[in-house]
Amino acid sequence: MPDESNPCQADEPFVVRPARPDEVGLFRAAAEAEGWNPGRHDGPCFFAADPGGMMVGEPAGRPVATISCVRYGDGYGFLGQYIVRPEYRGRGFGRRLWTAGFARFGTRNVGLDGVLEQVANYERSGFRTSHHHVRYGGAPAGRSAPGLVRLDAVPFDDVLAYDRRCFPGPRADFLRMWIAQPEGAALGLVRDGRLAGYAVARRATDGFKVGPLFADDDPAAEALLLGLVKEVGGPVVADVPEAAAHPSAERLVLNLGMAEVFRAARMYTRGRPAADDARVYGVTSLELG
Repeated sequence: MPDESNPCQADEPFVVRPARPDEVGLFRAAAEAEGWNPGRHDGPCFFAADPGGMMVGEPAGRPVATISCVRYGDGYGFLGQYIVRPEYRGRGFGRRLWTAGFARFGTRNVGLDGVLEQVANYERSGFRTSHHHVRYGGAPAGRSAPGLVRLDAVPFDDVLAYDRRCFPGPRADFLRMWIAQPEGAALGLVRDGRLAGYAVARRATDGFKVGPLFADDDPAAEALLLGLVKEVGGPVVADVPEAAAHPSAERLVLNLGMAEVFRAARMYTRGRPAADDARVYGVTSLELG
């Protein structure tokens, strides 16, 4: 588990509990305070993914720490949104929150996207780096392309089946809400009557975040990304796998004039899970995988 500088107050009253639906704003507020540019409507979607996995820590009944430990089926889980308010750090609260949350995973393979400065700490908790996800931002010129359709025109079962190829666990309840967020856009690319990719853009504190960006090939991924830009306007960011994990995802966004903002280490406890990585041009979110 990540270190805390002075976890010496282990007996101080501290309760870890599942967040209530009306508390999802705590996670956005914590992320905004850290400068993470969260999506404006992420909270209800994250809650739908695994309600018990959204957890808060509170001394004396006051929530001061968050973590999400979301389970996807019996074999996979993802940890994120691990934040303790600065004035409460160094008191052991983060360690106790981490321990309680991580226990939810059981024997599942667990993933996370960690800031590079914390990689050594996560390694002490059993995580190993698989590759980097690189956030690229910019304002490429949006455009339409043949085959682009609103995703709500595609049967949800087809979207779900495509998603299941690209993501290592079932997430139907989450996905149903994610693709229908307010202030966002979701597009599919249809070729010969078959879904060849889909992508979502959601409103963030600053601009729009694209994710996922799943596609059969480079032309499909570019069409989806630029189609979303046309839909939402304004600057966008996307979290794409580095060249070691995908041979052309970074090249695609660089060719569109986007620039690196920061990078995170994708880490797992039991190795990179099986998925169709060649179709993953951009991950859904750094918070839930």
